[in-house]
Amino acid sequence: MTSTKLFDLTGNVAVITGGNGGIGRSIAIGLAQAGASVAIFGRNDAKNKATLSELKEIGVPAMALKIDITKRTELAPAIKKVEQELGSISILVNNAGIAVLSGGILNETEEEWDGLIEVQLNAVFLLSKLVAKSMVENKRGKIINIGSMYSFFGSSFAPSYSTAKGAVIQLTKSMAIELAPYNIQVNAIAPGWFVTDMTAAVQTMPLNDEIIMRTPAGRWGKPEELVGAAVFLASKASDFVTGETIRVDGGYAIR
Repeated sequence: MTSTKLFDLTGNVAVITGGNGGIGRSIAIGLAQAGASVAIFGRNDAKNKATLSELKEIGVPAMALKIDITKRTELAPAIKKVEQELGSISILVNNAGIAVLSGGILNETEEEWDGLIEVQLNAVFLLSKLVAKSMVENKRGKIINIGSMYSFFGSSFAPSYSTAKGAVIQLTKSMAIELAPYNIQVNAIAPGWFVTDMTAAVQTMPLNDEIIMRTPAGRWGKPEELVGAAVFLASKASDFVTGETIRVDGGYAIR
């Protein structure tokens, strides 16, 4: 098989949660450009339609579902709809996320904690469980979870976020062990600091200067710079890679 074919996603169906903006949108477009049919899940109808238009311009089958992944009863019907319209799902990217900059456990409310854990951790478990069932039947699949630098480092200003992202890495390893016999690879990407709507507040804080100084690349990342890692983990090129976390951070974690 040629190196080009290793990264060809033609014939695959990918679901990307939070696929209508930021990192999720870039990954959705990148997988489509590699040949995959793509379904994006998102809560914002206008952003869904805008991203769907971009996907259709690429020329692959695509769909966008308005869905809140914290509403558990919506998950199975959404997966079923994708499979009915696009075919069996072979790639799942658990990307959707929120952040609560509470300032620490003394400030963070129970409601904030529960809400973040539901999005960043529980939905990853539930969607992976649903999709893995058909992947097991088909004896192939790729699950890609989006972690964070806070999967490894503690955060005094966002404890629920760092807790959830740390747990996602452990869940990735656990699923990788369980699903490997079925030719399903489960891996994670841990982005460093990327320019997105979710990080906009941080870009105006004193922390911004610390981030730039600590990152050897000397800048924030752009969402499209995560596409290469995503395509690799979604493709045949990573068939013997599982349970791993790829850091895409401009060197932030080195220091």
